[in-house]
Amino acid sequence: MINGRFAISIHILTLLSMEEGLSSDYIASSININPVLVRKEVSRLRKAGLVDTKEGKNGGAFLSCSPRKITLADVYKATYEKPLFNHSKNEPNPRCPMGKRIGEIMDEVNEAAEAALLKKLSGISIEKFRSQL
Repeated sequence: MINGRFAISIHILTLLSMEEGLSSDYIASSININPVLVRKEVSRLRKAGLVDTKEGKNGGAFLSCSPRKITLADVYKATYEKPLFNHSKNEPNPRCPMGKRIGEIMDEVNEAAEAALLKKLSGISIEKFRSQL
């Protein structure tokens, strides 16, 4: 798995594609995590426009559009604030032949990998994911 939050978000959206108006307690029991973590992810998904929430007796979380229209690429973008393939925290020695070029070369590799990942994830909707269960 790429990231726990990514899997949690897919789990949440898939549950909501089967039954709307679910509480964070219900979702948390399905994922087997704390409801606070579910609320954080639902909030992130709401900011991305994938989920709506309603408070009160008939409240809970709802998909904001058809599960056919939500792709795993959408979930990925909502989950990751920075690209998956990030730069190292250290700066290579610019006087070294490798050190002065490695950043530029790795940027190209990382961009290509990110584009390939997004292309693959764009072809998988929440509905398609759910049908594989």
